[in-house]
Amino acid sequence: MEKKFLKLDDVKAYKIAFNLSNYVWDVVIHWEGFAKWHLGGQFVDAIDSISANIAEGFGRYHKKDKIKFYRYSQGSLKESFDWNEKSKIRKLLSEKQYNKIFGDLQKLPQEINYLINITNQKLSL
Repeated sequence: MEKKFLKLDDVKAYKIAFNLSNYVWDVVIHWEGFAKWHLGGQFVDAIDSISANIAEGFGRYHKKDKIKFYRYSQGSLKESFDWNEKSKIRKLLSEKQYNKIFGDLQKLPQEINYLINITNQKLSL
């Protein structure tokens, strides 16, 4: 029996966050000057950080190290909610764009918590 190893692309939280980061990039790249460079840059950084921290945690060896990075992604997730709200209030996002981003952000806490819980259960180090 061949042992199957989990790959990063198999992690649902990573896939959602990665796809969302590319969606936000495609939206923000069309904003004008001040909004793009200030709010847009922060928004993209926060969104990118969610999947980047999941990826970094996935690549770590020790359980505590993995979970530390998964928790960092939770902080970036909260920050992303803030930037999404500000972008809506400042009329930088359409209702459809806002709802798409908000919907994907809402899926992530449960998925990241699942990742933390499964790491706690399955790893001994």
